[in-house]
Amino acid sequence: MDIVTTKKELQDKINAWKSEGRVIGFVPTMGALHEGHLSLVKTAGEQSDVVVVSIFVNPTQFNNPDDLKTYPRDLDKDVEMLEKYNVELIFAPTVKEMYPDEDKRQFDFGNLDKVMEGKFRPGHFNGVAQVVSKLFDYVKPDKAFFGEKDFQQLAIIRKLVRDLNMSVEVVGCPIVREPDGLAMSSRNQLLTPEMRKNAPVIAKTLSESLNFAPGKTVKETVDFVVKTINDTGNLEAEYFEIVDGDTLQAVNNWDDSDYIVGCIAVFAGKVRLIDNVTYK
Repeated sequence: MDIVTTKKELQDKINAWKSEGRVIGFVPTMGALHEGHLSLVKTAGEQSDVVVVSIFVNPTQFNNPDDLKTYPRDLDKDVEMLEKYNVELIFAPTVKEMYPDEDKRQFDFGNLDKVMEGKFRPGHFNGVAQVVSKLFDYVKPDKAFFGEKDFQQLAIIRKLVRDLNMSVEVVGCPIVREPDGLAMSSRNQLLTPEMRKNAPVIAKTLSESLNFAPGKTVKETVDFVVKTINDTGNLEAEYFEIVDGDTLQAVNNWDDSDYIVGCIAVFAGKVRLIDNVTYK
């Protein structure tokens, strides 16, 4: 496993593999790796000849400077974890390497980025699109692997690939959870012991809503989830929206769509956690 920090080193490797006709699988990360990331790496290894992992905390997708400052970083630990997997290359660039000049590109995702995360984190998805488009251009992967925990991000990236006519297959991978149900996230390590104890209520409540929803309206289901979470100590739902899984637009009735997903963001103290559940 090699570690490179520059585009030139990366592209020299990529060009050699491309010349051999090898299928390149790519897992972009911001580091602070956990089992969720490693499940993506494992899937990439099963579906590709070569696995490339990027580790880069992208500043343009943080609308909160404090969030960027406190985001966990431990490259040595990340490398150690990846050594157990069939990863050929780690790309760990500096901010200057990724952004030698200010990236002023603005992306139009229609209504996909106007709701949920996009509503509460203005500019976030434009920053995601900036870095992912750069990484796709540098790595030129045949397949790229993303977790379904970031449900809205996955929809945005799929639209990005369509809009830019990129020849990469975007593969969504299931949410990986802790034994108590909490969706794995790099932010989990920022939780205090008390917050960590309460955080599994998020997944538990989403699961309970699957049994609550039959015979209830969409609004009643939303109210149930929000109230249950807010009644738990130190948890506060920022939003819970039940949406069409393709358009991400809110549904008013269960028969409005054949693909319905509930997406949530919750503050556990100052730590913001997201999760989702599929109703149908």
